[in-house]
Formats: sequence, structure tokens, C-alpha cells
Amino acid sequence: MSRLVKKSPSLCTDRPLDNTDISNKLNLLRQLLKSCFGPTARLKQVHNNIGGHVVTTSSSSVLLPAISSSQPFINLIKTSILNHVSRFSDCGLFAAIFCLALIEQAKRSGLRENVSIRVNKHLLALCSSYLQQEDCGCKVKLDFCSSHNLITLARSIISSKPACVLTEPEALHISKLAVQAFLLTVPCNSPGTVSLGKTVAVCVEGYSVLTSAVFPGLLVDIPDGLCLNKFDHLSNPIQMVLFSASLAGDLSDLGDGMIEVHAGVDTESQILDQLLELGKQVVKDEVKLFVCQKVVHPVLQQYLRSHGIIVVERVGITIMEPLIQLTGAQPVATLHTKIPSKAYGKVRELSMKQFGSKTMLHLQPLGESVICTLILCHRNETMLSELKVVCQKTEHVLRLTLREPSALLGGGCTETHLAAYVRHKSKNEAPETASVLGCSQTEYLLGVEVFCQSLESVARALQHDSGNSLIDLTHAHHWTLPADVLEEHMEDSLGFCGCGLVESSPSRRWIFQDTKYTEFSPVALVGESPVQPRVLDSFTAKLSALQVATETANLALDVRYIIQDVN
Repeated sequence: MSRLVKKSPSLCTDRPLDNTDISNKLNLLRQLLKSCFGPTARLKQVHNNIGGHVVTTSSSSVLLPAISSSQPFINLIKTSILNHVSRFSDCGLFAAIFCLALIEQAKRSGLRENVSIRVNKHLLALCSSYLQQEDCGCKVKLDFCSSHNLITLARSIISSKPACVLTEPEALHISKLAVQAFLLTVPCNSPGTVSLGKTVAVCVEGYSVLTSAVFPGLLVDIPDGLCLNKFDHLSNPIQMVLFSASLAGDLSDLGDGMIEVHAGVDTESQILDQLLELGKQVVKDEVKLFVCQKVVHPVLQQYLRSHGIIVVERVGITIMEPLIQLTGAQPVATLHTKIPSKAYGKVRELSMKQFGSKTMLHLQPLGESVICTLILCHRNETMLSELKVVCQKTEHVLRLTLREPSALLGGGCTETHLAAYVRHKSKNEAPETASVLGCSQTEYLLGVEVFCQSLESVARALQHDSGNSLIDLTHAHHWTLPADVLEEHMEDSLGFCGCGLVESSPSRRWIFQDTKYTEFSPVALVGESPVQPRVLDSFTAKLSALQVATETANLALDVRYIIQDVN
């Protein structure tokens, strides 16, 4: 009989934010994520103790799931940020850094938690309202008549991931492909409810990034020995059939339940006869393309090919949805019933494409194509893996612009502009707002400073090379001064602000971000500037990240006890 172990009592932590161990872990997490932020970020290698695949990344969607902690407080923040990333694909690092900065600055200020929470809620509403105004000074309208700002938005996302290891021409090339692929998935002539298509990414290792390309339609791997001249006899349109069931002929593929086999019956030959009957129907119905998600029995393959039918097997579940959307076929899930005529699909044209060692069959639809294939090439597997993740996120962000055709200024300019706006607005309305929030003016203005400094700390996190962050006292944009430049020579070294919209000039005045300055109303520039911004952030993703970060920080500040079962 095994020895019984007495159950240990739950561990209760009072005021977790006053706990030194928890505070140190929160600070470590903030430093870790800060070092991953922006185009000059430091990369992280993720691996486990027992070996296996090593991932090199700076993406929050890859990094945060790899961070495991026994501390519930850390997991609370991590889960909240990951939930935002799963919904919006961008601004995960912004949300995490801002959230952790809010918590740390609030504790350092000595402000009561309940006051911090009320002030944060008020300032979040103030920021959200300002960002949604037409005359917002850090918002850019996206014009779908021109691809320029869409490419800038895509390039900003792709360039922010240094693990992709892209040169300037390569980053621009991938950005253009991402926008092209996105536009191909948007139907042009669809009345009523619009259903977006899909981009299928195919990775080819060992080739230059500049050989990457986008094709309307779908490219699928094909068996060796299939030649282009085999398509010459095919008439337009080409009828095809799609199977989701396995056609390997195994008993296990017949489904769940009990199978009764009579003595002397050869089950293998019976299943093969059933497969050949299926093949005869396909030949009779003049099918020319036979596609199966799983395995097709070699005898059935031989029979179909002898009748001039192209057989493609093992396409996998990820290709099934785009195939259905492109061809109009209904996947057949059994081999025991006759294929209904409505299950057949059609394609306009078949051709062959060669990419390195990959030979692919190019399927083009009868009508307008909302399915496209993005061929991604890179020099090695690590870079290619990160590039694929970034391109998928870029596609998602571009789709968000259909709902809200706007973007925010990048390069830290939105954060510094917002901070200046909040300071100015809050100081002018301090007596009334403090009264409404039930706190003193001193407490309210201290809470405002905590919020603004947290926003500015996100802009400063973009700097990883010992440079200094500045803010101009006209438009409140973010500027970076290299570490080796003296302050008296900074006018000649600043060039453009972080987003590229404002140029340095002798009349412009700056101040270091970590020093106090007299509050001012930042002047909007977007509408009057002939210059186009060079760095843009997703409006929808950043607005959500701002909300998630503030609400998560408030939740953390409101936690009085952590009760943890240690059994």
C-alpha cells in the first residue's frame, strides 16, 4: 500500500505587487520584451532542456507562449497579451511593455491603487476618443486608390522583425508582395456580403528573397513524373473531384464501429474493387483532376492515370479550404456512395511552376480569383520560418484596414504625441476631472504623469544602441539622437522624426524625453504635410493594444491576494 501524503495548504500572497520576488520578475519580463521591440531589436533563441527545434525570434506571438512561469501574476499578464495578439496579430510587444510600465510606474509613484485605476480608466477613454477623431494629429487615412500607404504599413510590420534578416530591397519586395496578395483576396464584383479569400504561403528554402512571388490561384505539390504536355488535351473548363476521405484501402479508413468479416472473404480485394468502381464513375463523369487530402491507393492511381486523369494526393487539411473556395467542389468524405454531380468542381486552367526543388501544379479558377499563393524564399530555415509568421500577421493587419481604413504614425511618434496631448488636456481640466474621479488635483496630475511616462517609455524602448530619445516641442514627435553625437550638433544629426513625417530644421526645438517640460498642445501635421510617413502602425491593433494594456494593468493593480494551490 502506498504511503499517503498529507495535502499541503494553499499559498496565499498578500499585496503581490509589494512582493520583491514578483516585482523582480515583472521587471525582468519588461526588460526582456523591451529588448525585442522595433527594427533594431535583440533576437531571442527559444529551446527546451531536452533538445529539439531552436527558434530564433523577436515576435511576441512566438516568444510569449515559450515563457513559462509558476507565478500566476506573470501568467495573467501573458494570457491577456496573447489573447490580443490572437485577435489582431500586431502590437503585442507594445501592449506588454506599456502594461508593465504602467504597473511599475504606479507602484513607484506611491499613488493609491484605487486612484491609479480610476485615472487610468479616464485617460484611456481620453486617448481612445482623441484617436477616433477626424482631426487626430497622429492618424493617417488610408486611400485604397493608391497602394503607397498600404505598402508602408506592410513594410513597417515586416521591418520590425530583425529575425527575418532582410535587406532594404528585400523588405520592400516582400512588402509589395504582401499587399498584392492581400488585394487579390478582396473580391471586386461581389454584391451583398463580401467574403474574403485566402493567401496560401509556400516556403522554399535556399533561394534569394527577391525570387519570392505571388500567383493568383492555388499552387499544390505534385508527384514526380507529371509533365506539362499531359495538360495539352484538357478542355476548358476542367472538371475535378476532391476527396477528404482516405483512399488508401485500409480497413481503419472505413470509419468507427464494428466490422464483421465472413470466413473466406478477402477484405483487401473487396475494398480495392470498391475503389475501382469509384474510379470508373470518375472516368465516366469526365473528371480530369482527382485530388485527395490523404493517400490514394497505387492501383487506383494507376487506373486513373491510364485514363488521362491527373492525380494529386496528400494535399493536407490546410489546402482543403482554399481548394473548395477556388474550385467550388464539395469534399467527398466516403467511398461507399456514388459521387453526386454537385460535388464536382471546375478550374479554368492547369500549368506547372518550378521553384527550386519544388514542382507545383497551378490551379486557376473559372471566374475572379480570391485565392492566391505566396511563394516565400529565403536563405535558411530559421529566417524563412520567421518570415512566414510575419507575412501571415501582415495579411491579417491589412485585412483590418478594410474595417477601419486608417493607420497611426509609427516610430514612437504616436506614443509621444499622445503623451503630450494627455498632459495638456489633463492640466487644463484638472479641477473638474479630479472632482469627478474623487481624488485631489495633486493625485490626478501624478496619475497623469505615470500614464504619460509609461507611453513615452514605449517610444524609448525602440532605441537599443545607447542613443537618446527626444521630443520636439511643436508636433510632439519622437526623435532619436545617436550616442556619439554631441547635443550642440544634434540639429545636423536628427534628420527626420521616427515616423519620417517631420524634418529637422534650425527653428525646431527639442527636449530629452526623460526630462520634464512645460506642457503644450501638439500641432497636427498630417493634413498639411506634402511628405508621406515612412513608418505606420495598425490603427485597429494599436487601439486595442492600448485598451488591453491599460485594463490588464488596472486588473493587476486591483489584485489584493494571490491564492495558489501548491499540491
